[in-house]
Amino acid sequence: MHDFGRREPERREHRGDGHNAVLVAHHIGGTEAHVLMALKMGLRAEKFGRVHHLPPARLAAVVDGLRARGLVNAAGDFTDAGRDLRERIETVTDELAAPAYEVLSADELDELITGLDPITAALTS
Repeated sequence: MHDFGRREPERREHRGDGHNAVLVAHHIGGTEAHVLMALKMGLRAEKFGRVHHLPPARLAAVVDGLRARGLVNAAGDFTDAGRDLRERIETVTDELAAPAYEVLSADELDELITGLDPITAALTS
C-alpha cells in the first residue's frame, strides 16, 4: 500500500477530507486529533503549535478525556490502545485516499506530482 499524503503536501490536502471523516467515525474531535498528533510527534499537547494557545484547563480536560477513553496513560503518553487507534485512523485514511491515485499509471502519477510541485511550493513558502 502507498503512503498517500503522509509526507507530500499536494496529496495531503486530498487526504484531509477522508481523514476528517475517519476521525469523526472514531469519535475524535478536532482538539483531540491535535493532541494525538502531538503525542505521535513526541510532544506534550501544551508544546504543540496547533493547540498550545488553548487555556491550560481546556487542554487538560481534552487530555483527561483521552485518558478516560484509555488512549493516553497517566504520564500523558499513548497507551497501546491509543497507538492502535492512531494507526487504524491512518490506515483507513490511506485506504480512502488510494482510489484517486490507483487509476493512474506510474508515469501519470509522476506527471501529476510534477505538475503540483509549483502549487505546493507557492502554498508552503
